Amino acid sequence: MPVTHGGAQLKHWPLWGLTVDFAASWSLFALELLSLVGSLSAFVIMSRIKERSSEADANLAWWSPAPDPKVAIMIATYNEELEVLERTIVGALSLRHPNKEVLILDDGRRDWLRDYCEKKGVRYLRRSDNKGSKAGNINNGLKVLAADPEPPAFVAVLDADFVPHHGFLSRSLALFHDPKVGLVQTPQHFFNPDPIQHNLGLNRSYPDEQRFFFDHMQPARDGWGIAFCCGTSSVARWDALQDIGGFPTDSITEDFMLTLALQNTGWSTSYLNEALTEGLAPEGLKEYVTQRARWCLGLMQIARSRLGPFGRNNLRLRDRWSVVDSVFYWMTTFPFRVAALVYPLLYWFFNVTVVDASVADVISYFGAYYLWVVTVLNLLSRGLVVPIANDVSQLIGAIPISRAAFVGIIKPHGHPFSVTAKGGDRSRIQVQWTMMRPFLILFLLTVIGLFIGIVSDRFAFYDAGDGKIVILFWTIYNLFVLFTTMIVCVELPRTEEHIADEPERALFTFGEEPPQRVWIIGLTRDTVRIRGRRYPEGARGKITITGVGEVEAYAISSTGDGARLRLLPTEEQFDALYVRFYAADKTPGITAVRLGVMLRDAARRFVPG
Repeated sequence: MPVTHGGAQLKHWPLWGLTVDFAASWSLFALELLSLVGSLSAFVIMSRIKERSSEADANLAWWSPAPDPKVAIMIATYNEELEVLERTIVGALSLRHPNKEVLILDDGRRDWLRDYCEKKGVRYLRRSDNKGSKAGNINNGLKVLAADPEPPAFVAVLDADFVPHHGFLSRSLALFHDPKVGLVQTPQHFFNPDPIQHNLGLNRSYPDEQRFFFDHMQPARDGWGIAFCCGTSSVARWDALQDIGGFPTDSITEDFMLTLALQNTGWSTSYLNEALTEGLAPEGLKEYVTQRARWCLGLMQIARSRLGPFGRNNLRLRDRWSVVDSVFYWMTTFPFRVAALVYPLLYWFFNVTVVDASVADVISYFGAYYLWVVTVLNLLSRGLVVPIANDVSQLIGAIPISRAAFVGIIKPHGHPFSVTAKGGDRSRIQVQWTMMRPFLILFLLTVIGLFIGIVSDRFAFYDAGDGKIVILFWTIYNLFVLFTTMIVCVELPRTEEHIADEPERALFTFGEEPPQRVWIIGLTRDTVRIRGRRYPEGARGKITITGVGEVEAYAISSTGDGARLRLLPTEEQFDALYVRFYAADKTPGITAVRLGVMLRDAARRFVPG
């Protein structure tokens, strides 16, 4: 949802004509107007909200005394590493719902994955081609299931990197007590920080970029009956999928289009706003931007499809509005972010006064408007919209996303499906120079323009009025945004961490000594850091970990107040660690802004030492 810079009243409009002044002023006005329309649409949607937790509570096991319905859990994969896949598979197998089957849909056709699935007792499917990308892969799985003696009653879809919590199926299935519900979507939460959080050092104080949408926009959309499927972490009714012929392949965002296909045939969608899965957020900026550009392109394909807002179909007016609202979001928010950086340069270098307004007018019009927008957004989202941070999260991918929006609306077909890469080496600093280059150029041009405007009137329009003051403050704000965006382009090393981990008591048995009580202050799949007693390097023993059991371990280094141990878990204990880390029924990560901590974290990142 865009927060525009618009609202200032123009004192003098350029005369109609083929001039730079006319083109600049009126193009900015058009962008602001379109952004305002999109913002108003989003505000109307957010005027309602529906929370369904009490409904789920009241309808748990609604099918009783009939047997538990059969659920097929489909995990589509293409090129993910075993480390990514095994935690999802282990989590799916640990679900409480007894009547379930886990299926791995492997478009990468990897023998090692087939062997792993056989060892775990998981059904493995592959096909001869990748036609239809992810949707085609899922449809192939549906075709195989349809040939079974007993097809499932429901189908759950998980991305290869999303681990279900224990209650994912039982809570989601509760909403299918309504026979009209064809699909239930749950939010996406992440066990690792996204690139913006991580590269700015805000892991513990600033939520991931998706929290506004999943925690606030989707419940509001559900209030209007237009919540949509987001692919992973969803459950669909088998009969509904058969009714529409499986997942649509007309768009690379098959999830949103699936929602429209269901609504077009009379099925409804519901949204359960509970943390029932957690996944891997894109760890690198390239993957982060690629993912969002794909979402944008897919939405434009939907807008131009048979299920678009102006197509001949059975969609309700509100369903058509849902698509139009999304089109406005992608086509206005990101181009406006770029425009807000470029237009002041026209003033400093070419004497083009895009906004000729007095300081009083800016305060009266723009100031009041901006304060109103930010206040209302923060009231609705419980303080998620932070100036500069919000701008940076949209600006970092604004150029490729804007390109995808206009290319997609003009030429919706013929674009390949771009897979979001997962895993990989994140152990060292990587500077994304290609991504940083346009922001660095804009930063340098802004600094040069500002310098020229301050010390000379030769190249910049000079007057003693307020116009220059308005542009001056706009320019200074842009410098802060651009500098922060460049900092984000410096990707910091990552190590395995579990945000929800807290210190806990444990027992460590060393040699013939009686068990010693220690504190676990850091735990990963193969190491543990303990506090309470120092042990010599190489010391062997056993540590008792809650939910895992007694694990063989040896000391690999001493610390000031304890030691780091290398764990030697059995295969069952290894799986138990995955379940402990990712499948517990609790909300991972940060869901609200901690402003005081955020300011301290930002100061530490920008002023190291």
